[in-house]
Amino acid sequence: MPAFSQVGARLRETPVTRRAFLLAGTGLAGGVLLGTSAQAFAGDPATRPRIYTRSEWHAAPPKTKAVILDRTPDRLVIHHTATANSSDQSLDAAFRLSRAIQRYHMHHNDWADIGEQFTVGRGGQIMEGRNRTLPAIQEHKHVMGAQAADHNRHTLGIETEGTYMSDLPTESQLASLTSLLAWLCGVYRLDPLKAIIGHRDLNATSCPGDRLYAHLPQLREDVARKLGGSDRSDDARLALPDPASQDPALLAVPGLLISGEAHLERPLRTYHHGPGVGPRDHPRRAGRPS
Repeated sequence: MPAFSQVGARLRETPVTRRAFLLAGTGLAGGVLLGTSAQAFAGDPATRPRIYTRSEWHAAPPKTKAVILDRTPDRLVIHHTATANSSDQSLDAAFRLSRAIQRYHMHHNDWADIGEQFTVGRGGQIMEGRNRTLPAIQEHKHVMGAQAADHNRHTLGIETEGTYMSDLPTESQLASLTSLLAWLCGVYRLDPLKAIIGHRDLNATSCPGDRLYAHLPQLREDVARKLGGSDRSDDARLALPDPASQDPALLAVPGLLISGEAHLERPLRTYHHGPGVGPRDHPRRAGRPS
């Protein structure tokens, strides 16, 4: 994921794709209020899916600690990694991918750490991404990542290993995505029908791929069913990303910013993940944004 905006001297704009780096470097070809069912789901620790922590996948220490915002995210952004749809679905392969992405973000993009909050491997393994992600979620707060330019203050990113322009993720990945999203929606009391979006809903990118993006309506429904969606509150409301902000782009709903032929007007490149940091992700607002 290139850094598309220069924020201070430590951020650089470089057009090299994440896929090229990963293939070369690794050998790998708040929120919308819900009803009582979501509250019960959030309160049951057994509903949290198996998440491999940073220590388990041997993450490198971050350059600086991630910024924890005293708010909840209102959008859960689905990405693909724009890497090969590998047949290796082992835990070791998933861990290698997380380490490779972290190296790329820290050494190539000059970011403080890996950008996304979670990564889902081809075998369905869920890895914690940015440092302090899980502790922040436990406190119903939000770790600021680097995964959706100009929207990192109010969105949480989940990257799905692979490239999904013409293929869907594996069944294991889709099952893990459903479980992870349901847990997050429960914790943050989000309406999955509004909260779950694709990267292209916010930035000019083909991410998360045409096929996976087209599958998002089904994914939202699957998450809603897991939460007991029929019990969702009719008076659900959206918390503004910033009390002082009136920017409608920060309140994007699925398909609002890019829908139909409008998507074709964006400067898309296959295998390109898209922008992760923008001018609104400014360090003076919440520490170093990367």
